[in-house]
Amino acid sequence: MGGGRMAAVAAAGGGGRGGGAGGGGGRVSGGDAAAQRAANAEAPKIPHLLRRIATLFEPYRAALVVTGILVLIGAALTVVPPLLTQQAFDLGLFPAGGTPNIPVLFELVGLMVLIWIVSAALGVWQTYLTAKVGNRVMGDLRIRLFSHLQRMELAFFTRTKTGIIQSRLQNDVGGVASVLTNTVSSVLGNTVTVIAALVAMLLLSWQLTVVAVVLMPLLVLVQRRVGQVRARIASKTQESLSDMTAITQEALSVSGILLAKSFNRQGTEVARYSDENDNQISLQVRQQMSGQWFFAIVQIVLSIVPAVVYLVSAYLIQGGVDITAGTIVAFTTVQARLMWPLLGLMRVGLDLQTSGALFARIFEYLDLTPSITDAPDAVTLPASNRAGRVEFDHVSFVYPDGEPEHPTLDDVSFTVEPGQFAAFVGPSGAGKTTVSYLVPRLYEASAGSVRVDGLDVRAVRQDSLIARLGIVSQETYLFHATIAENLRYAKPDATGAELAEAARRANIHERIMSFPAGYDTVVGERGYRLSGGEKQRIAIARVLLKDPAVLILDEATSALDSISERVVQQALDAAADGRTTIAIAHRLSTIVNADVIFVVDRGRILERGTHDELLALGGVYAALYAEQLSTV
Repeated sequence: MGGGRMAAVAAAGGGGRGGGAGGGGGRVSGGDAAAQRAANAEAPKIPHLLRRIATLFEPYRAALVVTGILVLIGAALTVVPPLLTQQAFDLGLFPAGGTPNIPVLFELVGLMVLIWIVSAALGVWQTYLTAKVGNRVMGDLRIRLFSHLQRMELAFFTRTKTGIIQSRLQNDVGGVASVLTNTVSSVLGNTVTVIAALVAMLLLSWQLTVVAVVLMPLLVLVQRRVGQVRARIASKTQESLSDMTAITQEALSVSGILLAKSFNRQGTEVARYSDENDNQISLQVRQQMSGQWFFAIVQIVLSIVPAVVYLVSAYLIQGGVDITAGTIVAFTTVQARLMWPLLGLMRVGLDLQTSGALFARIFEYLDLTPSITDAPDAVTLPASNRAGRVEFDHVSFVYPDGEPEHPTLDDVSFTVEPGQFAAFVGPSGAGKTTVSYLVPRLYEASAGSVRVDGLDVRAVRQDSLIARLGIVSQETYLFHATIAENLRYAKPDATGAELAEAARRANIHERIMSFPAGYDTVVGERGYRLSGGEKQRIAIARVLLKDPAVLILDEATSALDSISERVVQQALDAAADGRTTIAIAHRLSTIVNADVIFVVDRGRILERGTHDELLALGGVYAALYAEQLSTV
């Protein structure tokens, strides 16, 4: 194909987005609404959440078993010293003979010291295992969520703020970190300690035990109510964090900063962030304070129990019950040991209820089903056949938030032969860009069939389909990395010579070598350290490294100045040479040498042919061409 034809196409400018992309960037958050509903759900749903959380720990069962054994041993050891204390009082300090028994005291004290040393060592080992398992589970959850989001269709991202998605990965997963790292050991250890303490208390005096635990059922009921309140606050707190992350992502990106400075709206952005920050502070205070009165009451109740025990013991002794001083000391010691594990269990219960809202938000995203997936019997496009034939057979398409009675594409049929250059023209919103979305299956055709090399794109594996295609869009995206790293995104194992060859064909090698760091030059956020033409040529070099059979140009030079445009046109000539090329164009003067031109309006192909044929037809294309000439 001739350089003039490609040069004309490369200049294609300013077209519409083909009916939009599902309404990009709106404040969606179906997941946030679902998380709120989950936070207000009835208690019977909590066991289901707990089962799902438990499955996260399955890969680490061996470490959990060891942790459980350590916890059980450590918890059991905690109630032994109080029992030894009873023996120290009754047999060592105040034996029947009245004279302290020093040898017995040495044995009992030595045994207590040994138990404390062993307990401390077991505690360190247990902390290491729980921290390791908990953080690995949290990492697995974050990777699982990130991987699942990578499989979601394009429409999901056009209707959800990037900051909200980032918040799920960072704030929500981070918010459950303490539950993942501490829950198992805390529940096991505190439960065993509580049970062991209760058994020891019963062995010492069942009457005093009744006095010590009489208010426990009431406290559990109050705890459940406090947990529900904290769950609702936690859900609102995470929603606020999502909004703050979204504001940060929008306002502090390079594009956001440029927009704010261009309209002198920095103060507005600061005020917007400040308002949400104030809301976040209020929610954080409410979350931290919710339940504090409950725990204060629990602590008061548990703290006054020893005093009550002394009083009740006096009445019991007067009533003829055999209670020694050692029994009373040991009992109050055990009861004190009972207080903190019991508080710990109650706090874990509240944490689980609070974290339930966060887990609901995480699982809400994990439960999303991608609308575009490989069929069970999907085939791989054979690498040996790279013809690049593209066919649309009676294709209709409606965006997810569109109106079925007004489809973006309506019964569209066409064929682009291998090596042919095809241009799609028409007014903004006609559906041109939608064609470029359906070929790589970024969206699924609502009706009809899209075929590449004779195979319906729904019947082939997505990775093999994308491997066949190369896309150069108007909005070039470069990572904040070196030029070489950006190029190798297309071919990770590309050699330096291959990078240089691709860059030469894209007319950018000499410019790269003029930089002090050459291919190791860092391009900056979204490539803002480069000019528009430089970024676009690097994007073309990246596509050349991929070596696709079908090249899609979506208004690839419309944002460039005339000088940069001419340079990029030569690069596009090299990229399109010998490949099937589909170009989305707006300025008709740029595609006069195309092999075939499709005129699209209101989702239908109205005309097709070469430039001369369409002018001779005297229809829509001729009118559009005349209109554009008159404005030059």
